[in-house]
Amino acid sequence: MISLYNSLTERLSCADWLLSTLARLIFAATLLFYFWVSGMTKLGEGFAGLFSPSVGAYAQIFPKAMEAVTYDVTQLSGFHWAVVVAGTWAEFILPALIVIGLLTRLSALGMIGFVVVQSLTDLLGHGGLAHKETLGAWFDRFPDGVILDQRAFWVFVLLVLVIKGAGPLSLDAALRRQT
Repeated sequence: MISLYNSLTERLSCADWLLSTLARLIFAATLLFYFWVSGMTKLGEGFAGLFSPSVGAYAQIFPKAMEAVTYDVTQLSGFHWAVVVAGTWAEFILPALIVIGLLTRLSALGMIGFVVVQSLTDLLGHGGLAHKETLGAWFDRFPDGVILDQRAFWVFVLLVLVIKGAGPLSLDAALRRQT
């Protein structure tokens, strides 16, 4: 019985490609459009909106700073603009790179940083710490905490990509074959 078990699990151990490919598929199925829709809410009007984010973008990323200037973006610094533009672009570019499997490890690492900053903003900037159900708790039998529970799974999928790479069905693999 143990021999049969070992022979079956040994085959699974050799299927390294499966884990990274499934991680990208799960990311695409669950988070790609979440981030793209979030990015769309931050764009300003027309093509120039790529460089001129909406007031809502500033309010999402810098809620306390926006409140302090009564939602007048012109009172914020160039730093605020740069962070909002970079964050908006990151919500489009990093998920797309992960899905097509290009610069996957770096993109997944960038997304982990993004999720950490997003979580801190939700907790500290938007007052999530005041709502126990938003933060959640580990080992409490409830798997529905937005920050600790859900985002732990997001980060885990991204960590798989950081460690394993994109897998054989990716642009990373195609580029590696050409060198």
